[in-house]
Amino acid sequence: MGSMADVKIRKLPDWVVAAFRTRAECSGRSLEEELRVLLTDTASRPRQERAAEMEAFRKMLRRKYGPLSDSTDGIRADREARG
Repeated sequence: MGSMADVKIRKLPDWVVAAFRTRAECSGRSLEEELRVLLTDTASRPRQERAAEMEAFRKMLRRKYGPLSDSTDGIRADREARG
């Protein structure tokens, strides 16, 4: 895992903190852990959505063209021929 940063958020309304504290308690987590999970999940969502789109595209290609062959051997042969 990469480096970790500390973040301090000022001037949150009390009701916002209370809502997340309640959510954390229901999940059996501390407020800090609940916020960490929320922020991490939110930041990861676009990556997960792109991965799902790419998988759907690969499935469409397999349905349309069948299994695609592995091009590794051809790439290696081409590199060796050039080099």
